[in-house]
Amino acid sequence: MTPDLVVCGLGPAGRALAHRAVARGLTVTVVDPAPERRWTATYAVWADELPEWLAPDVVAATVPRPLAWGTRAHRLDRPYVVLDTGRLQTALGLADANVVTDRAAHIAPERVTLVSGATITGARVIDARGLARSPARAEQTAYGVIVDAERCGGLDPLFMDWRPDNGAAPGAPRSFLYAVPLDAERMLLEETCLAGRPALTGAQLRARLRHRLDARGIRYTGEEPVEHVRFPVQGGRVGRRRFGAAGGFLHPATGYSVGATLASADAVAAGQDVWPAAARVVHRLRGAGLRALLALPPDDLPLFFDTFFALPPATQRAYLSGRTDLAGTAKAMSALFVALPGRLRRRVAAATLGVPVPARGRGASAMMGV
Repeated sequence: MTPDLVVCGLGPAGRALAHRAVARGLTVTVVDPAPERRWTATYAVWADELPEWLAPDVVAATVPRPLAWGTRAHRLDRPYVVLDTGRLQTALGLADANVVTDRAAHIAPERVTLVSGATITGARVIDARGLARSPARAEQTAYGVIVDAERCGGLDPLFMDWRPDNGAAPGAPRSFLYAVPLDAERMLLEETCLAGRPALTGAQLRARLRHRLDARGIRYTGEEPVEHVRFPVQGGRVGRRRFGAAGGFLHPATGYSVGATLASADAVAAGQDVWPAAARVVHRLRGAGLRALLALPPDDLPLFFDTFFALPPATQRAYLSGRTDLAGTAKAMSALFVALPGRLRRRVAAATLGVPVPARGRGASAMMGV
């Protein structure tokens, strides 16, 4: 029997889509080379992004008002939740789906050719395999360690902290500290390169994290569990045949995608068009936002984020999560542009329009390859 839906890839996006399609009574086939592989990454979302159908126990920790640092502190008036990765994967159950252990070699609208040579046909076929790495694509990288919360000495959860105590030389590519609770007893402390082409390496980020933790008196033995992060933030193509990062659901200027895919899984499972004209324009505007970030000299990134986090919470929310909110996204980008110092406005405007801008010293070209 031809299934109603074939989903290629069982990361969070593909698994959520297949799970919701099964919940709607559709016949579903999923294709993945390692369908039983357990996820190890840490996933976090804004609390207001979580869909109602998701079991509450997938939330491992809630940060009511996370802290962000540019050159000064900002309290974000928006709850942020860290998900229990294991429970999330279990909650997106596929008991009633047909699971095929293989790799998709070629995907057509109603047919998948597998590496084994077999083919699968379906009424709909959706690619949820994520984005392939490429030197042409900017990437986000991070190196993190999981430590006992008591060792953190009351460290506030940090959405991002750009303060320069990680040992990086002046003018060097910037990275920030991300620090969130995984539960009542553990915290993830992660040095992150927001976007780079090429991005900072894991070894560079590991050295910076050790220096930063030493500077803050947080004991770090080197025996802690480690999290490595590396994924492209460019390359998604919007449309009905792709979902998750492959389908443009990744926010290119932040690297976030899980909240958007969970929120959209039901609609995509139902065959609805989740890319109206407004969403497509927002996607392009977000791409312009990434170009602006890539063009900024490293030393100006903290000031840029000071300006962003000084915007009203509703304006921040529109830019970070308003995937179909064209008016809100445009308002947020306009308000940020107006509030930036003049020298940054010129650079942001040129980058947004695709005009080459010379780097200042070892500026953004050293960091981002533009």
